[in-house]
Amino acid sequence: MATVNYSQLRLRSSSATTVVSLSLVLFMLGMVGLIILNTRKIADHFKESIGFQLIMSDIAKEGDIVKLQKMLESTEWVKSTQYISKEEAAKTLQHDMGEDFVAFIGYNPLKSSIDVRLKADYARPDSLTWIEQKLMENRIVKEVLYPKALVSRMNENMNKVAIVILAFSALLMVIALALINNTIRLSIYSKRFIIKTMQLVGATQGFIRLPFILKGVRQGIYGSIIAILLLMGTLWFSRRQIPELVVVQDVKMLASLFGLVVLMGIAIGAISTALAVRKYLRLRTDELYY
Repeated sequence: MATVNYSQLRLRSSSATTVVSLSLVLFMLGMVGLIILNTRKIADHFKESIGFQLIMSDIAKEGDIVKLQKMLESTEWVKSTQYISKEEAAKTLQHDMGEDFVAFIGYNPLKSSIDVRLKADYARPDSLTWIEQKLMENRIVKEVLYPKALVSRMNENMNKVAIVILAFSALLMVIALALINNTIRLSIYSKRFIIKTMQLVGATQGFIRLPFILKGVRQGIYGSIIAILLLMGTLWFSRRQIPELVVVQDVKMLASLFGLVVLMGIAIGAISTALAVRKYLRLRTDELYY
């Protein structure tokens, strides 16, 4: 009885170790996914905060400006626009300067303008160049202003950061998969004599393999649930420490990531278990002792 209890305890301990290992691996992979997705979101957020300003010419009438603004909002590359009249621009500048410059010089030298915020996919130097050329063809547009050097530098830096993150993520994924594969192999190793005994009494390979794979799937599900709980705890703590992260977190994005974690847990558990069982099904009896 003591031997049976000890064997059951070892099996439970082995299963628990596999589930914990799976959950930690899936947590790491989930964190990598969060970093990649949030890096994209943060990059898009910064890109969309950089836009350009259309300075209207003196011949521009308010009706023409409103028509141009509506046309801009209907395009696929504009996220938002804001019309700033000469009077509003003067009030803003007076507030910043702390004095009434209009009264001092006798007239308002400022121009009406439209502030445009682009969608992230179009906040690139090449896109901004053709957008500028297209807008300058409009007779009421006098000038298009945007920080060209900043846009170029930002895109270059973000491309470098993306390459580094993807390379690191790929390396981490290979290491994580190797670790969990070894953990499951060690778990199956303790049952190698049971596998061989079933094979010797006439059980087919599919019959032997199925319960192990189902167990691997269950372990993958349990591990993914633990990993998701850890990810949710990490997100909650991050939001408490950095409230601005709420801007870049998307419920649909997180739901997709959590679903992917579950699928990865099931796939890793099933595939690693199947490969490990396959190895011991091919071994001869005398090879089981090595």
